[in-house]
Amino acid sequence: MKITLLQLVGILQIKSYKKIQEFLNQEHVGRVSSIDENGYPQIIPMNFVYLNDSVYMHSHVKGEKIDNIKRNNKVGFEVDRELEFLPSYFEDPNDASLADTLYISIVIKGRAFLVTDKEEKTLALNGLMKKYQPEGGYEPIQSTMRVLDGVAVIKVIPDILYGKYKIGQHIHAEHRIDLAEKILKKNSLSAKETLKIMGFEVTEKGLQMVDEPVW
Repeated sequence: MKITLLQLVGILQIKSYKKIQEFLNQEHVGRVSSIDENGYPQIIPMNFVYLNDSVYMHSHVKGEKIDNIKRNNKVGFEVDRELEFLPSYFEDPNDASLADTLYISIVIKGRAFLVTDKEEKTLALNGLMKKYQPEGGYEPIQSTMRVLDGVAVIKVIPDILYGKYKIGQHIHAEHRIDLAEKILKKNSLSAKETLKIMGFEVTEKGLQMVDEPVW
């Protein structure tokens, strides 16, 4: 299977497929968009797992999204994470237009199928369990179990996949350090994780840049 990695203009494009895979494996909620019978997009948040270059989701065996996919299997799938809102006063207390956001987002355009093969269905459901319950405490699903008949598994095969990110790679190193200091001082709930993604480590001596945020 060939996936087209859409070439975005500029430094905001995620060029590393490995980074895209890592991000998809970290996030817990994605949004799948299908087309309803009246031609409107229907967008639903879903748990998912990314396995073998495809998105797998579990679902009730009946429902609008199932009907949509049977009628037209072209779908969109999106995952994003807001890392940090950057208030305008970081730059200028008199200019609200300077407010910004650090983020990561992945968009997929592809085709959705209902998985009927029991081995593949088992693989997907066990993949979901491993992702959402990594501590274990359950018996793996077997392909012979009757429970497989009571759940639908949706598979999205990407035709086009692209990612964007803004984590400070778009500004010079000295300005990035200044921004990191402001984020640390603002001390939001996500500040330390954001700084780590930006390539900084918080030490007793203050902020240390340990990695270039180039994906």
